[in-house]
Amino acid sequence: MKAVALTRYLPIDDPQSLVDVELPAPAASGHDLLVRVEAISVNPVDTKVRSPKPQVEAQPRVLGFDAAGVVEAVGESVTRFKVGDRVYYAGDITRPGTNSELHLVDERIVGAAPASLSAAQAAALPLTAITAWELLFQRMPFDPDHGGRGKSLLIIAGAGGVGSIAIQIAKRAGFRVIATASRGESVEWCKRMGADHVIDHRQPLAPQLKALGFEQIDAALNLADTDRYWETLGEVLAPQGHVGLIVEPSGALKIGDPYKAKCIGIHWEMMFSRPRFKTPDMIEQGKLLDRVAQLIDAGELKGTHTETLGKIDAANLRETHRRLESGATIGKLVLAGW
Repeated sequence: MKAVALTRYLPIDDPQSLVDVELPAPAASGHDLLVRVEAISVNPVDTKVRSPKPQVEAQPRVLGFDAAGVVEAVGESVTRFKVGDRVYYAGDITRPGTNSELHLVDERIVGAAPASLSAAQAAALPLTAITAWELLFQRMPFDPDHGGRGKSLLIIAGAGGVGSIAIQIAKRAGFRVIATASRGESVEWCKRMGADHVIDHRQPLAPQLKALGFEQIDAALNLADTDRYWETLGEVLAPQGHVGLIVEPSGALKIGDPYKAKCIGIHWEMMFSRPRFKTPDMIEQGKLLDRVAQLIDAGELKGTHTETLGKIDAANLRETHRRLESGATIGKLVLAGW
């Protein structure tokens, strides 16, 4: 089967950073689905795993997490899907990735793809939808249907992949959403996703929030730079507020006052935790993706796909990584077809 892989961890401008390879096709067993991959999306975790380091792989390593495709075969313990089903999912960081024609994935972290979306559009959603939903509604104490009523939520980096879906599910839950963006096109994107207000994360946040009438905010999702906004969020969050984090800090965080004085809840999200540790509730990710698909098909949520950069091959995947590393992308970039 065709795949895109690496053996050395190199800068993305190096043609050997990601290369086209032929690999043996895997076989499904147990809870695994064998999926014929039709489209993939790239996330910051892809570029982080691929980033330069001295390590060398003895065998080609296939990266990639987001995928949409069709079930080709099923393991003997599979109960949720059958051959021919359209699926989408975000994979497992401990297993070979989705940048291959055929891919094995545990059925418990897979959802039925939205019927109203193409494979490319569906592939843009899983990792970011799981991250945003788990963080806001499972790590933080908010109900997905009405938990935000009467509350304010600040989303730092609203135009990114996670931010794009977080704005939507937060609005649906009733939050008054303030997103951050720094360019005209990213500001407009946040508004399209449903943000009530958009402020500039390059400028001090507290004065901008006060100008909008927010002396304090009830909750915040920092989807960009944990260190940079730590003190500011401690200042602007209300007593007994909540902050959600997805980016590992570069150094130690001061988690005493004002966080302690205000009893601010600090919540971490890592969407690979359930499959990585084989938690008893792994199936919650599959259920979550099923629900997101239902909301997409009902018109309650919008897709976040912004551009398809061509078929799935090394050259196009390197370009997608390069764009993502620029920090200037909006929504999600996708590759489709082989």
